[in-house]
Amino acid sequence: MSYLLLITIIGLLSGVIGTVGGGLSVVLIKNIEDKLMSVLLGFAAGIMAAISFIDLIPEAIEEGSLYTAIFGVLIGVLIIGLLDIKFPHHHFTLSRDGDKKVGRYMKTGILLSIGIALHNLPEGVAIGAGFIVSFQIGITLAILMAVHNFPEGMAVGAAMCIGGVKAKKVILICALAGVPMGIGAFIGGFLGGLSKFALSVSLGFAAGAMLYIVFDELIPDAHRKAVGHSAIIGILAGIIFGILFIAILH
Repeated sequence: MSYLLLITIIGLLSGVIGTVGGGLSVVLIKNIEDKLMSVLLGFAAGIMAAISFIDLIPEAIEEGSLYTAIFGVLIGVLIIGLLDIKFPHHHFTLSRDGDKKVGRYMKTGILLSIGIALHNLPEGVAIGAGFIVSFQIGITLAILMAVHNFPEGMAVGAAMCIGGVKAKKVILICALAGVPMGIGAFIGGFLGGLSKFALSVSLGFAAGAMLYIVFDELIPDAHRKAVGHSAIIGILAGIIFGILFIAILH
């Protein structure tokens, strides 16, 4: 099996497992304790931030230059930011006013799944670029992106279930929303292997995309679901783990 094919498969599994896991939790468990979700989101944010600042950006500078690295970071932030503005994808809360307009919730679920799918493509590029640095970095990013996709799958699942969609169809839609991450991983791995310039920009892109996710989504969501200091505990634990992980790799 070629390395690029392996990257693509892992990226695909990351996207699908994350969104399906979130959707399945809504179908089966109905609710996950906020404190646990807060710690997990914070932990993922901490590791992503550590890897971006300590590994991906310095590696991007080393492979190219400061300018190619910054260019990649800006492109990553810009693309994810524009997608977030045009296609909001997981900031969904259940209505407390007893609203039973199931059609509205079904539409919300469909729009959320489309938004997630669009976001998963550039996020997959980050995974692919990470694999070019090392297999360990790539697999770590794949796991973290799956964690990131979990609450997004929950949002789709909740909207679809309220909208009266059957469980099997909810899971299928969640799975399809995760597929573009595999395509993105292929693109990231392919571009990263073309030249040092392409690798530098790809690594910068990966860092920029992840930092946007960290500061716009993961950290705010971790605090939103926090019980006591659960969010900051998760974030700090993630940063420390990320630093130790990178030190072991090097």
